[in-house]
Amino acid sequence: MSDSMMSHTQSSARSLLPPGRPKAKGSPLGEQQAEGAAWGPFFPPLRFLLAPLVALTLAACAVGPDYQAPQAPVAEQYARQDAAAATLPVPEADAPFWQGLGDPLLQSLVEDALRANHDIRIALARYEQAAAVSRERRQDRFPTLSASGEISDRRASASQAPGMSRAERDGEQHGASLSAVWELDFFGRVRRAVEAQQAETDATAADLGGVQVAIVAELADAYFRLRGLQVQIQVARDNETNQGDTLRLIEALLDNGRGTSFDADRSRTQLALTRARIPPLEAEAAVAAHRIAVLTGRTPAEMAAVLDAPVSLPVLPTQVNAGAPGELLRRRPDVAAAERRLAAATARIGVATADLFPRFTLGGLIGTQALGFGSLFERDSETRVISLGVGGNFLDIGRVRARIAAANSAAAENVALYERAVLRAMEETENALVRLSRAQAENGTLTQAAEASRRAANTARLQFEGGAINVLDVLDAERSRLEAEDLLAQSATRRATALVAVYKTLAGGWPDALPAPQGESVARR
Repeated sequence: MSDSMMSHTQSSARSLLPPGRPKAKGSPLGEQQAEGAAWGPFFPPLRFLLAPLVALTLAACAVGPDYQAPQAPVAEQYARQDAAAATLPVPEADAPFWQGLGDPLLQSLVEDALRANHDIRIALARYEQAAAVSRERRQDRFPTLSASGEISDRRASASQAPGMSRAERDGEQHGASLSAVWELDFFGRVRRAVEAQQAETDATAADLGGVQVAIVAELADAYFRLRGLQVQIQVARDNETNQGDTLRLIEALLDNGRGTSFDADRSRTQLALTRARIPPLEAEAAVAAHRIAVLTGRTPAEMAAVLDAPVSLPVLPTQVNAGAPGELLRRRPDVAAAERRLAAATARIGVATADLFPRFTLGGLIGTQALGFGSLFERDSETRVISLGVGGNFLDIGRVRARIAAANSAAAENVALYERAVLRAMEETENALVRLSRAQAENGTLTQAAEASRRAANTARLQFEGGAINVLDVLDAERSRLEAEDLLAQSATRRATALVAVYKTLAGGWPDALPAPQGESVARR
């Protein structure tokens, strides 16, 4: 117990002394020993009061509203979900899902990001901090214990002890005590505070899950964009080779008197434009690789050699079963976080309402004091105090009711935030599903266009070599091939990133645990 608390409990004890009871004279120690002895007749009735007080505390009701999870209106199915998707199993978007795409590097990157990404580590630290505060808040339901000890060597002044020698004015004092203070939670203030903090901890855990989903989705998005850009670069280089062959053929014909310089210049122009496509694509690919490195907790230089080697985009599932919208709301971390913060705001109404009533605290102290260390544990050196305190802000009605109004407004705000989170979750999922569906349709059409453009370019080359068509037809066919193949590569990237967006919005099946410091693991709540 602190000095102030000890003084408070001792003053409370002095106020309960029977009138006319003589106090010890002389040193403060003698006075405290006399007060401790005076408590003897009063301990039996106080002990009889303790049991009913404890029972009343345990049985007391908590003021304020009891929280009930809101019922958000949810449609039975998504507005534009493909009918065929309902018959397919739900793919899991966790690490085994990424492994199922047949890209071991992607799988390894996902695991590295979950372990080393700084945003995830920050969110994990915030969760651990909130969990620690929650554990501390739960301790408020029990008595607060403290211990203290003191050894002092004192000298009274000559004016305080007239006629006494210097040696007689010197003295030692020794003491030790164990104290306890307990708020008797008659009106549930402590219980509501514990409830609010636990809900905040659950919300922080949901935030951690949301960061996890966002980081893995961003990593996969950057990885697919990198692979798509590498495909575009390869397409441009392949067309550069073909157009270079065409230019050499035209120059050979020109040397033999069959071509014109105009045809050669047009061919050189097209070849230069194709070559000009490559540097911007290489820059974008480097940017994507740098982003992947940072997401996995590495420097860009560490991952350059690993990511610069071109790899084709993995084979993706053709359909995704998004499940029912109600299942979405149970999976989304942002919705869960908003719901838990609404629960915390509701509990804080009870905390504020409890201030309308007095706070009762039960305090006690047991200790020993003596002038010499050898006498510290002798009979009659003990001290003891027990007190029942009443306090709080219950007389300041205006301020208390203002705090209650503020708590009610905060709860109303969190209701709106929860409803907004639900609607945004539905909007994002609907958008992601329709984009994936349209990206798949686009990719199918562009695949046909790219195949046709390749056949047309090869045919045009053969006919030009045979003299059946002029050089303009060949250049036009090669330009169409480049555009079609480049659009197909972009479409494949959009389809892959659209799939990532679907799994991000569904937030289902992601890893349930994150690596914690010192080899521990913290489950996502």
